[in-house]
Amino acid sequence: MAKTTFDLPARGTVSEVVLTKKSPKQADVLLIGLFSGEDSAELPANEAFDDASARAAYEALTAVGATGKANEVTRIPAPDKVKADQVVAVGLGDPEDFDDETMRRAAATAIRALSGEETVVTTLGEQALGAAVEGLILGSYSYSGLRSEEDEDPTRQTVHVLADARDKEIKEEFTVAQITAESVVLARDLVNTPSSHLYPESYAELLSAEGTKNGLKVEVLDEKELEKQGFGGLVSVGGGSSRPPRLVRLTWSPRRSASKVALVGKGVTFDTGGISLKPPAKMENMISDMGGSAAMVGAVIAAARLSLPVEVTATLPLAENMPSGTATRPGDVITHYGGLTSEILNTDAEGRLVLADAIARASEDDPEYLIETSTLTGAQLVALGARTAAVMGSDEFRDRVAETGRAVGENAWAMPLLEEHEEEIKSPVADIRNTHNSRNGGMLFAGTYLSKFVGEDIEWAHIDIAGPSWNDGGAKGYTPKRATGSPVRTVVAVLRELADKK
Repeated sequence: MAKTTFDLPARGTVSEVVLTKKSPKQADVLLIGLFSGEDSAELPANEAFDDASARAAYEALTAVGATGKANEVTRIPAPDKVKADQVVAVGLGDPEDFDDETMRRAAATAIRALSGEETVVTTLGEQALGAAVEGLILGSYSYSGLRSEEDEDPTRQTVHVLADARDKEIKEEFTVAQITAESVVLARDLVNTPSSHLYPESYAELLSAEGTKNGLKVEVLDEKELEKQGFGGLVSVGGGSSRPPRLVRLTWSPRRSASKVALVGKGVTFDTGGISLKPPAKMENMISDMGGSAAMVGAVIAAARLSLPVEVTATLPLAENMPSGTATRPGDVITHYGGLTSEILNTDAEGRLVLADAIARASEDDPEYLIETSTLTGAQLVALGARTAAVMGSDEFRDRVAETGRAVGENAWAMPLLEEHEEEIKSPVADIRNTHNSRNGGMLFAGTYLSKFVGEDIEWAHIDIAGPSWNDGGAKGYTPKRATGSPVRTVVAVLRELADKK
């Protein structure tokens, strides 16, 4: 019997968002934007209303207290001649402060409030089309997981975004936003999958299928080939588990390329800390320790679906960090891919070990740029909190990546690599050591460690998403509970910028 290809045991659902020039004959809801003014709400010009229905809608909205405050959701019965049962207005705040991020959050908040409505028509695209589409898709995301009883008849929601679908620029903006958001959804699904189902072998199998489906070249190395080729970091981290490691490479090769970019993402499918065992509290969240790899999967698939003129290879080290008789011990010395040796002081500083191998391998392709992302250090949360990623690397490219992250709503801040860490990283028994056993600057030390494996003349950036990749709180804006899909949108935006550079 032929082997069945692994698929995720559950996937999240999102609203179907379509671009349309005309409203359907009848909708459940007409979703509109409402600005806040000095004295009262302001209703922007809206092609779904004639003058009479616009006045009627405005009067009804203000009568029930709508102010246009950002993310405020107000429902009223639809005026005559409006092809919907009801009108829902979402606040967009002060028009002078309005930007894409305001729209993303507002659209997401509104669509989550409309989860039971089957047909929604919206004019939000008139204010910011791409941001509205991203907000609608990402805000509608729902992941029910593996349950014995499922909703027998879930409501399938279609959102019709009113705009001129024949206009080339409008259609392109819609498509970019849709594909980018769908790539975030894929990353969320991967991270939300429990480690009982998603482990190195099954993960590699899934990535192979996803890559082939999207026109990518796929390469998978198993534990024997990893040992043979000298991937000492990956073999070391995966050595304590009965489920051995894998290295997956997904390549998008367009006919013409403006740049050559390497992507690297940490894929530790579960992290116990190994011999340096983590405290048990909230260890279940360590299913998210492969969030960096999931983000880079989303990004390389987006590059292919958008046909970006950039050659992109995602190198993804996959391992499970477990304690056992075959696990790496503190004090061991390992040899990384490329020959650099590393003394292991703490086996819970394992992400940098697998990333080191992957970065060294990715550098062999001579890319102009290398972007790596990982749920790497708890120190990132201490330094910047749960929602702001830290970015280290080449000064100019690091700053560019951080700025792009902020522009797309994935907060990021550029951080330095410290001179003193160059001395502290030295080991008495190896080239370097994997941690300095200090509370000070742990996030930056990890960046210094990774820098030792980046090839010469490569502009690079390391994005630490230990906090931003996972949301322990409730849904807010377009950020759901659990997996967020960060920083897919940042990486896709950088790739699009690099595609336009020549």
